[in-house]
Amino acid sequence: MKYQSYLIIEGVDMPLPNSYDLGFRDIEADTGGETEAGTIQRDIVRNKVASISVGFSCSPKLVKTLSSFANKSNLKVKYLDTETLELKETQMYIDKFQVKLIKDTSYKGLWEVSFSLEEY
Repeated sequence: MKYQSYLIIEGVDMPLPNSYDLGFRDIEADTGGETEAGTIQRDIVRNKVASISVGFSCSPKLVKTLSSFANKSNLKVKYLDTETLELKETQMYIDKFQVKLIKDTSYKGLWEVSFSLEEY
C-alpha cells in the first residue's frame, strides 16, 4: 500500500519510484562574478529552482504515459519537497528521458524509465 506520493504529473499519481533525487540550484544574473578585490559577488535572480532525477520500474502502460509526458514542453508537477515533506506544485519539463527493457515477459516486458524534471 502506498502511503506517500512523491510525484504527481499532469494529475497522474506516479507509482513509488526506485530512486528520487531532489536538488535545488540558484539562477544567477550575468552581472555577478569576481571583483577586483578578489571577492565573489552573486546576483541571484531566482533561488531554490528544483531539479528532480527519478527512476521507475514499470509496465508498458506506464512507459507509454511517461513517454507522452516527455514530448510535452510544459508539465504541471506536484513533487515531494524533502525540506517540508509536503507536495509542492510547479511547472516543469522532462530532460534526459531514458527507457530500458529489464526483462521480456509474456506481457510486453518490465521496463526501467529514468528522467530529470527541471523547474522553469
